[in-house]
Amino acid sequence: MTALRGIHHLGLSVTNVERSARWYRDVLGFHEVSRLGGPADMCRRINLRHVGFGVHLGLVAHRGAGWFRFDETMPGLDHLSFSVADRAELEQWCRRLFERGVAYSPIAAARTVPGAVVVVFRDPDNIQLELFADA
Repeated sequence: MTALRGIHHLGLSVTNVERSARWYRDVLGFHEVSRLGGPADMCRRINLRHVGFGVHLGLVAHRGAGWFRFDETMPGLDHLSFSVADRAELEQWCRRLFERGVAYSPIAAARTVPGAVVVVFRDPDNIQLELFADA
C-alpha cells in the first residue's frame, strides 16, 4: 500500500507577505528559504523553515484578497499548533512572546489531550496559533 510520510509544507494566506514573514522570523524564529513572485505578480510567496520543525511554512499573498480577515469559524484552517518539549519550554516561549509585544493566553490545560498544556496567540492576520506541550 502507498503510505503518506508526513506533512511537507503548510501554506497560509496572508494580507502582506513581507509583514507576515518578518513577524514569523522575529516572533517564532523561522528563517527564509525562498521567494516566489514580485509586486506585480498575482501571487507572492515566502517560504520559511524553523530548526527542528520538519515542515516548510509558506506565506502566500494573493493580489486582491487583502480585505478578508481570518476567521477560524469558517471552512478552512481552524488553527496551527506548534509542539514544544514541555511546560518549562512553554514558559520560555511566553517570555519571548511578551518581549515581542505579542498578546497570548495564559498557559492552560489543553482540552484535547489530557495532561497537556497550551498557549494561544495570533499572527498579524489574526490566524490562531498555539504552542502545545504534551503531558
